[in-house]
Amino acid sequence: MSLVELKDVTVRQGAQTVLQHVDLSVRSAEILTIVGPNGSGKSTLLRTIIGAIRPTGGQVVRKAGLRIGYVPQKLHIDPTLPLTVRRFLSLPDRVSDDAAARALSHAGAEGVSSQQMASLSGGQFQRVLLARALLSRPDLLILDEATQGLDQPGSAAFYRQIEAVRRDLGCAVLMVSHELHVVMAASDRVICLNGHVCCEGAPEHVASAPEYRALFGTGTQGALALYRHEHNHTHDHAHGTGHAQSHDHKHDKDRAAS
Repeated sequence: MSLVELKDVTVRQGAQTVLQHVDLSVRSAEILTIVGPNGSGKSTLLRTIIGAIRPTGGQVVRKAGLRIGYVPQKLHIDPTLPLTVRRFLSLPDRVSDDAAARALSHAGAEGVSSQQMASLSGGQFQRVLLARALLSRPDLLILDEATQGLDQPGSAAFYRQIEAVRRDLGCAVLMVSHELHVVMAASDRVICLNGHVCCEGAPEHVASAPEYRALFGTGTQGALALYRHEHNHTHDHAHGTGHAQSHDHKHDKDRAAS
């Protein structure tokens, strides 16, 4: 069942056409990733799905009563502002201690409730933003470059947490990221966007598609296969982090080659 469906959506901003004839659906409980180069309209697409941007043409259909949780690309908080994590989770609407504790637990951020927001590490900060997005028990969780500024092991750990959120809460996840190998490995379906939908399907299918390889090079397919293999292998053997480190090395080599 579709939670959101875009039908022939076009978005123009001034004289520029940012999105053109986009057909897209987000299905219940799936992890869907949007990839594309800078300027391809990814953030515009997310804002259109949320309802912050009205399409110039076409239609956005949302399931009645759809609850959306949103994790932004970045959020600046004045470091001199005395604001604990617990207080932050109650802005603007107060939530109970139990609800806050549950959200932090689902986000993998237990034990930080009394800490100052300004004292959190980058990874902790993003997990607190994730916890805030989970407070509404969303049907659809949207993440816009949520790991920007994290190192590679931190990004891999964050996306493993997203997989756990989907498993535990049953929500669909829609995310945008430049961490191609990691984020695609965590996905059920991938859409390659460049103002229009270039290709879509399972990660391995998209990684081997000519349209995708024209945008991102040919090294991604092998790196994705390597990561997915090590990702599954590691989960079969408890909670080791070797797969993230191996992935990082490969990712860096592909970046250098591209």
